[in-house]
Amino acid sequence: MNVKRAVYLVGIATSLSPLLRSQSDFWNSPDAYLGQPHPSDTPQIFAPGLLADTGTFIMGRVAFSHDGKQFYCAQNDSWESGAHAQLKMMQYADGHWGKPVIVAEQFLSPTFSIDGQTLYMRKGGMRNVWQSHEKGDAWSAPAPFLDVPFGVYDFMPTNSGNDYVGSEPDADDVKNGATYAFSVLTMTDHAIRVKSLGQPLNEPGFNGELYVAPDESYMIVSAKETKTYESEL
Repeated sequence: MNVKRAVYLVGIATSLSPLLRSQSDFWNSPDAYLGQPHPSDTPQIFAPGLLADTGTFIMGRVAFSHDGKQFYCAQNDSWESGAHAQLKMMQYADGHWGKPVIVAEQFLSPTFSIDGQTLYMRKGGMRNVWQSHEKGDAWSAPAPFLDVPFGVYDFMPTNSGNDYVGSEPDADDVKNGATYAFSVLTMTDHAIRVKSLGQPLNEPGFNGELYVAPDESYMIVSAKETKTYESEL
């Protein structure tokens, strides 16, 4: 069940070509998307056998850099613990894609800031966000960005300054049977708050897996989730 989730989250990352191609002609080249077939209307497993070591799998969200020449994903060996998780990066240079290299241990779900100079990720649970800053050809050591008493799962920034997350349901969500809710996060000097996006977006069950376009023109979310976390997009 969760293997399908990992596959479709990779699919989300590779389905956003109209937004990304505007950043660089590289997106139109045969080398884009790790040299895999370009996204189409037909879902397909992305880069089978290329990303994870034997006995592991790709867990959670993945991310391409704005120019398409870096790809980030997290490899793990357990759905219950991130103790052995490895955030990895593949880079296109000198005319080819290099092998995955470890960027950070025990981190999952990479997400870029809007300017592409900060990489967000989570460590272990669902109530934290860490950040790493671009420093030349490397990234700074991950440092805490958010550590709050509510969910900030799949943290996603947008152009407007709105940040979207999966978080605890409000009273109406609970009545509707939701155990987690797609929400908007607001941060000020005085407080960090989360507000559910309500129904019909939040269905009964876990509402956590999301992608929001930078201009907020659309969202891709998990839907019709079962008790074993099977879902649609």
